[in-house]
Amino acid sequence: MRGFNSVIFIIFFIFSLTQVWEVDAGWKLDYLPMNFTLEEEHSGVFPYTLAQLDMEKESLLGCSVSGPGVTEEPVGIFHIDKNRAVIQVHQKVDYEEHQNFMIRMDCISSDKVHTRLGVEIQVMDINDNAPEFDKEKYEISVEESTPQGSELVSVSAVDLDDRSSGNGLFSFSITSVTPPPPSSLQFFITQQNNSGLVSFRGCLDYEEAQSYTIVVEAKDHGRSVQLSSSATGGGRVREGESGVVIYRLEVTDGDQRGSAGWRAKYSLHGEKQENFRIETEPTTNRGILSVTTPLDVEDSSELNLLVSVENEEPLVSCTVKRRRDGGLWDVDYFRQSSGAALLSFPVTVTVETANHPEEHVSVLENTAPGYNLWTFTPTHQDLNSPGNIRFVKGEDVDNWVKVDSETGQVSTVKVLDRESPFVKDSTYTVTVYAIDQSEPPMTGTGTLIIHLLDQNDNLPSLQVNRLEMCLSDKPTWINITAVDLDLPPFSGPFSYQLLGDVEEKWRIEPSHGEQVSLVKEAGVYSGQYEIRVKVGDVGGRFSVETLVVIVYNCSITFSGWTGTRPTSRISIIALVIIITSLLLGVLLALFSFSCVKRKVMMKDLQGSEGSLLHYNTETPGTDCENFPYIIQEHHHRNWSSYSL
Repeated sequence: MRGFNSVIFIIFFIFSLTQVWEVDAGWKLDYLPMNFTLEEEHSGVFPYTLAQLDMEKESLLGCSVSGPGVTEEPVGIFHIDKNRAVIQVHQKVDYEEHQNFMIRMDCISSDKVHTRLGVEIQVMDINDNAPEFDKEKYEISVEESTPQGSELVSVSAVDLDDRSSGNGLFSFSITSVTPPPPSSLQFFITQQNNSGLVSFRGCLDYEEAQSYTIVVEAKDHGRSVQLSSSATGGGRVREGESGVVIYRLEVTDGDQRGSAGWRAKYSLHGEKQENFRIETEPTTNRGILSVTTPLDVEDSSELNLLVSVENEEPLVSCTVKRRRDGGLWDVDYFRQSSGAALLSFPVTVTVETANHPEEHVSVLENTAPGYNLWTFTPTHQDLNSPGNIRFVKGEDVDNWVKVDSETGQVSTVKVLDRESPFVKDSTYTVTVYAIDQSEPPMTGTGTLIIHLLDQNDNLPSLQVNRLEMCLSDKPTWINITAVDLDLPPFSGPFSYQLLGDVEEKWRIEPSHGEQVSLVKEAGVYSGQYEIRVKVGDVGGRFSVETLVVIVYNCSITFSGWTGTRPTSRISIIALVIIITSLLLGVLLALFSFSCVKRKVMMKDLQGSEGSLLHYNTETPGTDCENFPYIIQEHHHRNWSSYSL
């Protein structure tokens, strides 16, 4: 029995080894870690391709994908296309909520190789959070005899951005003190980590001021680059076409025009990037994207490209942090590493079938007349010669273009304006008819969609140029708003500056934003004031607006203003008196009209023996009555006139 059990155990052991050997012989496990980076709060077109996975797509039988962002919360951010082996991003990602994603992929190939991919996507922080104070207002009381250097108040702030990148680090500074302190007093702030200690130099004098309002600013160390994009989006190309410009990208740079620090270098990444070419237009710094190899809509109807931009000369910035009386100053020096892109944004290319009736073209607004937009080339199997077709312009609501009847070329005859009332969502539509000479004639319709790229061609202005406020013995405020017809980055947030003699009368808080407050100091009397306000947009253009402010002597003191004219009890009573007086005036006029003396013509009756008696008396009854004129004409009669 013991020998029999041993035989069974040996057979089972050999069988188990055989199974393990078969598994090992038929399956091979590879673990491939992959790391990618993703910038948070991406503002481009979704979905877009984040990266290409290093996999043999042809031999893959299937893959299972799991992990955060795919099958776990937050679900739907990423999608891995197993056929093309690419990672696509479908939503924005917030660094403050998710710093990284670990995605697992288990794939099986045709030769039974089991490949496990560990895809780590690191979210890169951008400077999208401003430091926030733990309180909006700090109030303290202090004795006049407090010695200088004493701590008055401690303020605290926090920034949710990444501290390692500088976006989450910030510094405190005092931006304003109201009322302005005398020369014998100076407030300052010292920083300790995320707290700032407000103190003073000199002497506090109760007779100079009983209170001070100190505005403290917490500004982070996040860097802002000089190169900024003004257009993102997509292009369209017909299958089979090559050498065609499909998109023009605009960038702006604050460096001297034409210098190496101004000139942009573009590069392409993504799907089938070898089918495209992007070049820099020397005079405008635009990126001209064109297709070099014909595309087939059957392969893919949509391609996602990533365009990155850098300067020919690396970006260098220097900011003075603190001045010293002697020695070198404290400065913050930054130099961009060579080859590091300052900007990147996605471009989605749609591949259309060859007989697609709708064409798209992008052009900068304010382009001069005579610019060639597009040339229609219809195909007709029954025609032997293209000369048998003539082109006729159809829809063109504002007469922007003309169409060459022989070639089908569409060119501009007016300056294109994106702010025109005929432009919808930055697009303008033109239709063209192609008519052949057959009997009966056949007609084809082509549609040209003109996408207008914005320029900074509009000045910002105040939304309202007339305001009303109440007289008050303390500072009051009212909101003012600027508007700009241009799109970002050529519009807000705006900068505001008061011009002229406004010291201790008017001020603006804060100086930047879509909407700010105009503060009226307590010393402003009732009356009408014309205030000159300089309003500037992000693109550097500005206008000087005249703001009319009427200050009323109201019976009720307002701490703020809601936008309606101030009213009081006295003004209501005065209004009632005026209306009553008007009604009495109308009644008096009607009464006077009824008492006007009338001249009545009486007929002299022949043979009458009566006489008229004058008594100079009045009898009870109505004194006046409205009589009409009695006028009769009769030939050969004498009339007597009596005055009543």
